[in-house]
Amino acid sequence: MKAVGAVDRIIIRLYEELGRFCIIFWKALFWTFRRPWDFREWLRQMARVGVDSIPVVFLAAFFTGAVIALETFEGFQRFHAEGYVGSVVSLTMLRELSPVLSALMVTGRVGSAYAAEIGTMRVTEQIDAFYALAADPIQYLVVPRMWASLIMMPLLTIMADATGILGGWLVAVGLLKANAVVYEQSTFQYLDMKDFFSGIIKAAVFGLILAVTGCMKGFYTKGGAEGVGKATTQSVVMASLLILLSDFFLTKLMFR
Repeated sequence: MKAVGAVDRIIIRLYEELGRFCIIFWKALFWTFRRPWDFREWLRQMARVGVDSIPVVFLAAFFTGAVIALETFEGFQRFHAEGYVGSVVSLTMLRELSPVLSALMVTGRVGSAYAAEIGTMRVTEQIDAFYALAADPIQYLVVPRMWASLIMMPLLTIMADATGILGGWLVAVGLLKANAVVYEQSTFQYLDMKDFFSGIIKAAVFGLILAVTGCMKGFYTKGGAEGVGKATTQSVVMASLLILLSDFFLTKLMFR
């Protein structure tokens, strides 16, 4: 009976989290089209998500492309298919790794900050002050963060695409002495616009997920400073799992 009760509690908790996510998302969507619009805050959040995340995304994408080239070159060399290493690197980065890695990096860096900031405002009753002033905190706290993440994640993914391909080229051509002309030709030989736009669409969805999840966990924080710490950790874990889960279904939908 205890096991059944534990399973019931887990299921109820999952439905509760899903309901909170949908409520925050719906309210943010509703307040997006209502005045006043704080464009200065939007720009500040966009710089925070995009510009400030460039170093970590750059390093992650660069070394991921380099590792893919290193591993595949050695494997393909066994059956004299080194010419296809560029295709593997470019397709893998554009379709899958650039959007996923960028989203996970930004989740750890920005999504957790969203939860911590809004959670601190909740436990210090600053969010209650919004209601006392007849202002909706969703409009001022969630909307700029949600749209900043949704807009900037595709741009970060484009940068990660180029950086990962560059990392693969440097390893294959500079370190492993592959033919530069053949590598460059194979990089773009099997690419089409569907591969590019699939990564962009994924990045936008992932940006939405990480922003709404971080804001949601912060908005429903309770328990003082300890609660803020728990909300921050839970936001990263939940957003990362949702990103990986949605990645599967988006890939299934776009490449079935």
